[in-house]
Formats: sequence, structure tokens, C-alpha cells
Amino acid sequence: MRSRTIQRRIGDALTYLVFLATLVFFGGPLLWVLSLSIRTSQEVYITSLRLIPETPTLENYAEVLYTAQFSVFLLNSLKLSVAGSLGAMVIAAPAAYAFSRLQFRGNSTLLLGVLALQMISPLVVIIPLYRYYARLNLLDSHFSAAMVYIAILVPLATWMLKGFFDGIPPALDEAAMVDGCTRFGAFRRIVLPLILPGLTSAFVLTAILAWGEFIVPYILLSEPSLLPISIGILNFQGNYAETSTNVLAAGGILAMLPAIATFVILQRFIVRALTSGAIKG
Repeated sequence: MRSRTIQRRIGDALTYLVFLATLVFFGGPLLWVLSLSIRTSQEVYITSLRLIPETPTLENYAEVLYTAQFSVFLLNSLKLSVAGSLGAMVIAAPAAYAFSRLQFRGNSTLLLGVLALQMISPLVVIIPLYRYYARLNLLDSHFSAAMVYIAILVPLATWMLKGFFDGIPPALDEAAMVDGCTRFGAFRRIVLPLILPGLTSAFVLTAILAWGEFIVPYILLSEPSLLPISIGILNFQGNYAETSTNVLAAGGILAMLPAIATFVILQRFIVRALTSGAIKG
């Protein structure tokens, strides 16, 4: 009995060590960027490893907020994130419903294929897409970028929503069809409203992923008025040569805040919705 207690404590200690190492690995760079964002130009190039600067300042944040096109970049990111997530929901919801309800040969294999698409980096297809959009005169357009966002987000959204559809008893669909509904009518009127928490959580998570997308807008968009915040902050490096590092760090922190705040505010709702779908499935 005592040996089991010791083993459990050792296991707990190792778990906490792994969590601590993960926190340092991912949180360390973020803290360093935060430190750079509140430094003066003279303190940026100090060789000593000092996390808290001697003279902290918020002038870098003021410069980003008031002298750059920061609000335009934020609005563009919001447009692309919402458009990409909404488009992904429109395509992924019927696809997930079909995978959940329709039994056909190769169902599981095709579903794994959808997941495999999520593993393909945008770098693999972005150059052919660039040439394709160039021939169609669709470069420098939020529409073309949003279409690629949707294609990237659909596999993940399909997998998430399938778990929620699996949690809805098929008897509800059958009862609706007995009463005269078509398959699509049962999907739209009966099943879809029941997975609203799942749709919301999938929308939020895909929107957060779209918010940080870099490769697609970097290749397809070049007009400053169309750039999202993930690309727009790079302008701070070129426009403020003397103070580029600390201004760029401040822009990066401000760019991350909306996504972090959204996740923190909706974290309990998202986790509860995902856990509910997983248990029911």
C-alpha cells in the first residue's frame, strides 16, 4: 500500500515537471517579447539577461496604436477569421452529419483522409494557388484569402462536429422523416439546433486558428489596406528603423491579445461543449 502511494506521488511529481517544462518552453519566448515591448530603444540591445527593464515604458504600445494602421489590420483579421470560420461551418456541418449518419463503404477511410488533409502544410499548395489566383485576377482580395482559410479549417471542423452529431440519437432523424421531413430537413430543423454548443465551440476555435494564419495572407495579399494583423505587424519593422525591435514586440503582443482574451473568456464554455460532445459520442 505504501509503495503504491510512493509511486503515485512520483508519477504526480513527474507530471508536474512535464507541465512546468512545457510552460517554460512556450511561455518563455512570450515573456521575453513582453519584456522587449516595454523597453526603450537603448535597453533593447543590452547584453545582460534581464526580464524586467530598468525603465519600463508604454510608448511602444502608444506608437503602434496611434501612428500605425493598427485598427485597419485588426479589422482585416476579424473579417478573414469570421469569413473563414463561417465558411468552414457551412461546409463542415453537412459533411460531419453525413459521416455520422450515412453508412457507406469507405466511411472510416474517407474520414481519416479528411483528417490527413489537416496535416498538409499550406506551404505545399500556396504557390500553385498563387499562380491560379493570378490568372483569375483574384490576388489582393479578401475573397480569395477567405477561400483558402475555409479549405484549411474544414477538416478540423468536420472532425469536431462529427462527435457532436454522434451524440444525437438517430431516432430523432428517423422520427422527423416519418413525419414527412427529408433527410436534409431533419438535419436542418431537428439535429442542427441540438448541436449549437458544438457549432459555437468549433467556430471559436477555428476563428482563433484563422486569426494567427501567416502564410496565406503573406503570399496572396500585398496591399497594406488588406493585410491582417499577422502580416501588418511586419510593417513596424520597416517603418520604424530606429525602434523596430521594441515596436515590433509591442505590435506582436497587441496582435495576440484578442485571440488570448477570446479563449480565456470562453474557455469554460468551449471545454464544456467539447467534453459533452466527446462523452455523448
